[in-house]
Amino acid sequence: MKVVISGGGTGGHVFPAIAIADAIRRQLPAAEILFVGARGKLEMEKVPAAGYRIIGLDIAGMQRKLTLKNLVLPVKILKSLLQARKVVSDFKPDIAVGVGGYASGPLLKVCSWMGVPYVLQEQNSYAGVTNKILGKKAQRIFVAYEGMQRFFDETKIQWTGNPVRAEIAQSNLTTEEARAKIGVDTNKKTTLVFGGSLGARTLNDAIAANKAWIEANQDIQFIWQVGKLYYNEFKESSVAELPNVKVLPFIEDMATAYKASDVVVCRAGALTISELALVGNPSILVPSPNVAEDHQTHNAMSLVKHGAALMVKDVEARDQLMPQLAALIRDEEKQKTLTSHLKALGKADAADVIAREIINIANQYKVNKA
Repeated sequence: MKVVISGGGTGGHVFPAIAIADAIRRQLPAAEILFVGARGKLEMEKVPAAGYRIIGLDIAGMQRKLTLKNLVLPVKILKSLLQARKVVSDFKPDIAVGVGGYASGPLLKVCSWMGVPYVLQEQNSYAGVTNKILGKKAQRIFVAYEGMQRFFDETKIQWTGNPVRAEIAQSNLTTEEARAKIGVDTNKKTTLVFGGSLGARTLNDAIAANKAWIEANQDIQFIWQVGKLYYNEFKESSVAELPNVKVLPFIEDMATAYKASDVVVCRAGALTISELALVGNPSILVPSPNVAEDHQTHNAMSLVKHGAALMVKDVEARDQLMPQLAALIRDEEKQKTLTSHLKALGKADAADVIAREIINIANQYKVNKA
């Protein structure tokens, strides 16, 4: 069986795609898997590192601001469609999987023209424009949130949860061992703060603005991933010099970071929320306002309404984040309640369920075609 997986752009698209590929390989070791991504994007690095072949398309997204880049977008779309057609003609996939991101549009559009069945995996609680269009001809749409019939044909929807890398939920370290591995005090209450690989300006500013509280509460320590984009700016800041603050540009081993922490402060990307639902860390979510359709707020509210997380608006983070954190980090009963409600939403087998359905759909399509 040949499977082509398209999409990427962010870790929220790339890592679920890799998790699906890994699950297909577990169930069907002889499967041939090819990724199609966008040149210059995260997937071009992470997919080969995971052991898979990837082809990059010359595609980019529409810029929100008026810019000359939008003028050349039609040319890039046409070129990417021609490139996608060559990929499909050469690889001859039995089925395609779209995970969102720039590359999924051209690749799946070409598949629909060439009679290759495809499925979608929508990570967010608010579907993107591309997936809403592609959903009309998809064989199945795997979702992680309730109410997705607002965007897709209900008969095609399957609620599976988001695929999460197996190692996230399978750490065998104790909390003390995880803290020692990261290089922080093994006995202090620990807050993990992160805003994605590049970082989040709002979260970084909120931490920096509350130096006085952090300095006065030495029994609480911070693992602070400022992001590669902001590392040089914050690594020598006065708050970074405090003994209870560990500043990192990026955290590769998130399983250990989760295990080391009592409370998490982070954005509300779909992948992050799915990881939290498996590990169960009590969390304060600060949704990014700089995303399409404000989907991170929708993601966060899906947890808040179940009593599974707290939320602070981006514009209020500088003033409201630390008071909320100060209350939560010392309230063990509240932490237990959040963890209980959060874990009830987790779907540890999402990747395996999706892989099994992909294989079944491809096999059924072969039977019908014959």
